[in-house]
Amino acid sequence: MSELQPGMKAPGFTLQADDGRTVSLDDFLGKKVVLYFYPQDMTPTCTEQACQFRDRLAAFRAAGAEVVGISPDPPARHARFRDKYGLTFPLLSDPDHAAAEAYGAWQLKKMYGREYMGIVRSTFLIDEKGIIAAIWRNVRLKGHLDEVLAELAKME
Repeated sequence: MSELQPGMKAPGFTLQADDGRTVSLDDFLGKKVVLYFYPQDMTPTCTEQACQFRDRLAAFRAAGAEVVGISPDPPARHARFRDKYGLTFPLLSDPDHAAAEAYGAWQLKKMYGREYMGIVRSTFLIDEKGIIAAIWRNVRLKGHLDEVLAELAKME
């Protein structure tokens, strides 16, 4: 499969959310979606990223976008993460990493000389028709949300 590019249809998915409900990408047709893949709940960088989205959620919603986080963690862990940090957007469980693979966020990683497969922090901006508008891979948190909001502003 070729790597996703802006202008391509976003791969569909149906995953279980932190609250136990089933969520599909199709549920968001008619809205913009900021879909972000992250490695693991409760880790320092993932917690910082989720809290940044939480703190700026009103700005994303004002721009007509919903925020959705996806990691391989099970729904019960997502629920604990949500409750501990007051997260108010859905966290979806991708235990077999099928969605992450479809988006190219499941890749070979290296740490301390060890190679393993895992989530590469990635963000996808999807328009109201389910088309990818922008992609950020290997995300570094500093300034990232500003970049996503700037891209959303161009879509108005």
